[in-house]
Amino acid sequence: MRNGDPKLLLVDDETDVLDSLKRDLEGNGYQILTAQDGKAALEAVRSEAPNLILLDLMLPTLDGYHLLKLIKSDERFRGIPVLVVTARADIQDLTLAMECGAERCVVKPVQREALLEVIRALLPGGGPPRPGGA
Repeated sequence: MRNGDPKLLLVDDETDVLDSLKRDLEGNGYQILTAQDGKAALEAVRSEAPNLILLDLMLPTLDGYHLLKLIKSDERFRGIPVLVVTARADIQDLTLAMECGAERCVVKPVQREALLEVIRALLPGGGPPRPGGA
């Protein structure tokens, strides 16, 4: 991992999901921060200003919808892209997430390559070089 690698904040209350995502994304050249509840995620956004946030909607202390609204209403952080990664597949939940400010939504379980493709599309410059590429 290089110092200039994009910094991603993973927000999910399930430790196994965080650990799996963290492993996959670190292996693809990303710096990873994690939070398991909405309040910790908001603190991480304020202190670390990540390049991208991967956000679950169902969180303790502050749910993903409210967290999205707080991030997107703050001029310092509204430019950070938010990718909602959720088990909530209902169209109303996904629509509400988009109305709250999410750039994209994907439904769990999501395939690793598909997730990496969405992350690259949302990051300015596309993220770190692909392994074996320039």
